[in-house]
Amino acid sequence: MSTVRLKPVFHIRRREIPRCRSKSKPLFRSTSFTNRYSSNNYVFSDARIFCNFRPPRTSPSHSVSAVSTDTTILEPFQSADVSSKDTFPVKLTEMLEGKISVRLDQVKHSSNWELRVGCNLPGKWVLHWGVSHVDDVGCEWDKPPSNMIPPGSISIKDHAIETPMKKSSLSSAERDTFYEVKIDLKPCKGISSINFVVKDEETGAWYQHKGRDFKVPLVDYIKDDANTMGPKRGFNFWPGALGQLSNILLGTDTNKGQENSGESRDSKEENGQLDGFYIELPIAKKIWVNKSVSVSIRNCSEMAKNLIYLETDIPGEIVLHWGVCRDEKRKWEVPPAPHPPETVAFKDRALRTPLQPREDGNGSSIIITLEEGFSGFVFVLRLDENTWLNYIGNDFYLPLSSSSSLRVKNIDDESKGVHVEETEEANQTNSFSGFADGIIKDLKNLVSDISSEKNQKVKSKEAQGNILQEIERLAAEAYNIFRNSVPTFSEEPPVETKAAVEVKDKRLPAKICSGTGTGYEILCQGFNWESHKSGRWYVELKQKAEELASLGFTVIWLPPPTESVSPEGYMPKDLYNLNSRYGSIDELKDLVKRFHEVGISVLGDAVLNHRCAQYQNQNGVWNIFGGRLNWDDRAVVADDPHFQGKGNKSSGDNFHAAPNIDHSQEFVRTDLKEWLCWLRKEIGYDGWRLDFARGFWGGYVKDYMEASEPYFAVGEYWDSLSYTYGEMDHNQDAHRQRIIDWINATNGTAGAFDVTTKGILHSALERCEYWRLTDRKGKPPGAIGWWPSRAVTFIENHDTGSTQGHWRFPSGKEMQGYAYILTHPGTPSVFFDHIFSHYRTEIGSLISLRKRNKIHCRSTVQILKAERDVYAAVIDEKLAMKIGPGHFEPPSRSSGRWSLACEGRDYKLWEAS
Repeated sequence: MSTVRLKPVFHIRRREIPRCRSKSKPLFRSTSFTNRYSSNNYVFSDARIFCNFRPPRTSPSHSVSAVSTDTTILEPFQSADVSSKDTFPVKLTEMLEGKISVRLDQVKHSSNWELRVGCNLPGKWVLHWGVSHVDDVGCEWDKPPSNMIPPGSISIKDHAIETPMKKSSLSSAERDTFYEVKIDLKPCKGISSINFVVKDEETGAWYQHKGRDFKVPLVDYIKDDANTMGPKRGFNFWPGALGQLSNILLGTDTNKGQENSGESRDSKEENGQLDGFYIELPIAKKIWVNKSVSVSIRNCSEMAKNLIYLETDIPGEIVLHWGVCRDEKRKWEVPPAPHPPETVAFKDRALRTPLQPREDGNGSSIIITLEEGFSGFVFVLRLDENTWLNYIGNDFYLPLSSSSSLRVKNIDDESKGVHVEETEEANQTNSFSGFADGIIKDLKNLVSDISSEKNQKVKSKEAQGNILQEIERLAAEAYNIFRNSVPTFSEEPPVETKAAVEVKDKRLPAKICSGTGTGYEILCQGFNWESHKSGRWYVELKQKAEELASLGFTVIWLPPPTESVSPEGYMPKDLYNLNSRYGSIDELKDLVKRFHEVGISVLGDAVLNHRCAQYQNQNGVWNIFGGRLNWDDRAVVADDPHFQGKGNKSSGDNFHAAPNIDHSQEFVRTDLKEWLCWLRKEIGYDGWRLDFARGFWGGYVKDYMEASEPYFAVGEYWDSLSYTYGEMDHNQDAHRQRIIDWINATNGTAGAFDVTTKGILHSALERCEYWRLTDRKGKPPGAIGWWPSRAVTFIENHDTGSTQGHWRFPSGKEMQGYAYILTHPGTPSVFFDHIFSHYRTEIGSLISLRKRNKIHCRSTVQILKAERDVYAAVIDEKLAMKIGPGHFEPPSRSSGRWSLACEGRDYKLWEAS
């Protein structure tokens, strides 16, 4: 029988963070709760989860006289007595322990062998496997011969096979469900071993052997390879991200393989012959269980009291942190005694009471007696010293007034199982604004304190140091709130423009301060890494303007226009010199004018993070600038290790090839705003593509966007996704959160390239893992799943593809990628090299389909399938699509039917008719 243990995994603002704790105390992951408690005056938080700062100082808890409640009310309320009851759902994560078994047997009365790999845990298990040949060097895999491949398998490129494990029942004595795959092995001297990993498609977890592939030898033992499995060989096992290291060999059947042979094992080893074995490996899989917190209130008018019964089936030592309030402001205060036993006060603002274990051993409970006169009962739950649960960013609140019909704001009786991501936005502002006001007040007091110290000419460095440390702590706490309170902003309906057909000048509206356009934009990147080489790119691109418009593009992104040390334009020098390797300033103006004539808006590539200097300082370092913006070394950040800047520290990551500009300097921001406005007026740019956006704070971008008022703006915030043992993690919430953080810092005035979606598409298409294309909430897993109107989707650009090829999209899968981004929300961007290639017709058809069905950046997606070999979705109930080699047909509609609109290699699209 398998055993169950709880594992510490929390849910904190759309990202998972594992925690450690003793085995005797369970830990939780909550979707209806977050681990932050806040009020207007103080906050409890887990500093180790969020950032490196000291937790808020707390005064020592002191005892309060505890008076036991009347024995007549210590039993749980009967339903007839209850005036109100609310149940708050919680999801817990448990680790279900099981085993993976590997068995190698010789088929009776035959020279053939049989390899069986199985698992006794529930899931969608797949064996990802291949073979090695005798003459192979290193650890390369090869596809096995066709007579070894079980039915139902699919090929992964030319080096591996994926075979689903089939469900089979074990003997009644074992009472387990078992998933197993069987591989028939025929003698082949050329194959030295079978290599495999086990994958659970439900969670995306990979189960490996010490972080590497399993290896089953078919000929001579590879004795120096610790990953080789077989008789007499102990080994370690690392079960992906869900398990723990284990050095235990659970079981071996040393007699297998000898029953049909008279040779001893030693003689077989000496002759290099194969021997059978059976091995079991421990694994642990995360599963979900539902728990709850219930609160019942009974109003006893004859006693002028409210009786509160709180119970939960959450295991562990739970502490109730509670109080009462008198009005809708919900300001906490301590009620008068009596209080339950073991209650202590906290800062004279709240009480803490440990819940008592229930007699049946299932959870804990508490009964509280309150005098009348209070409007509400407020509380949070403490799981341990560092973990607090509240309800969707707010304190739990239940009204006490018998005449009040007000219910808990975040719960309705029909649907109480709400999830944090889906409902928290409406409540975040109020929840965090009170605490933010408190931080601001504390900061003002501290600044007054340090000013007072100076006025009194007190020279105590220690006193001032303590004040500065407290300011730093409060600033860190404020940043923590900012980082972990990113809302899903209400999406205003997209605006369709008819300007392209109704006026002579087909330009789209130029003054849209949000920088997000109409919502119907389709972006073309109008260059590649080699476009500068002819010296006439502006002239050449001008000839393609009408063709691009006929394909359906509405926006084009042009290369950096300024004089540059590098010919591609990304090492700008004199920002006002627009004669570049792409052409002259006049040719640029003509190009922009021509695009406007055909109804295409133009984005300029603005490199704001860094700038190359014209002169050296006294130390021979290039950090003195020339031209109209003749800045000195104050314009360079102080922590750039190469350029001896005298500015402030950088607000982002450093770009080490050129001086990083200090955007905190007022003169720098003033000059850059003037330059952007000059480009808008002089050249006619409609918006911006912002290079290396992670190099400086998004708040500065907000300043620049508000000054230049672009029609559309998008930032390049590109950093690495999350990987484990070289395999991309299924959960990329942390990665897309960083993109959302940057967009939020701009106040939504600019979007960002959806690097998360590109990365997930890479793994999904390259490895035939289409289950990756949905998150745990059934939404798209990239930035388009959280903030689609600010996400610009793409599969390739001048850095990832072209002649650079830093992160090239899987070859031959490009049209699947375009079938995805051109049907989904977000603003799709198409790479120049793909437009003018054999993909041109297919891309044109997809764009036409998107425009015909009015798919926009905020369109809704219903994911119908996300499995091993197929992904399928319906968009706005107008368009159905599928990518992948697997089968899919759209479901029947109550009104009308689906008609096949276009198809290509491993993709299909249908229109509603």
